[in-house]
Amino acid sequence: QVQLVESGGGSVQAGGSLRLSCVASGYPDCSYDMSWYRQAPGKEREFVSTIDIDGSTTYADSVKGRFTISQNNAKNTVYLQMNSLKPEDMAMYYCKADALCGGSWSFGYWGQGTQVTVSS
Repeated sequence: QVQLVESGGGSVQAGGSLRLSCVASGYPDCSYDMSWYRQAPGKEREFVSTIDIDGSTTYADSVKGRFTISQNNAKNTVYLQMNSLKPEDMAMYYCKADALCGGSWSFGYWGQGTQVTVSS
């Protein structure tokens, strides 16, 4: 079982920055495709960004140029640097991982979420 623990959420004013972190643990010798999703009250969960094992990244149009996803050298921690935050970025942010362990993939591990609040 893969566990994901997010941190770094908080409250900022519009235009401010936050850096989210997500640490994956569980099985030894795993690599991960890791993603961030967010869900605002009354809305569906939406994709924010992903970074693959090979380091390729993808962003939702709404965050391009403002958010940057990265990972540590061990590829078990993903970061989301969020700059120029807007009130519409306010949501619960969730980390998701797909794990490659011993040559086999397992999909769809989720963290508990970290709250991002942006005031105007």
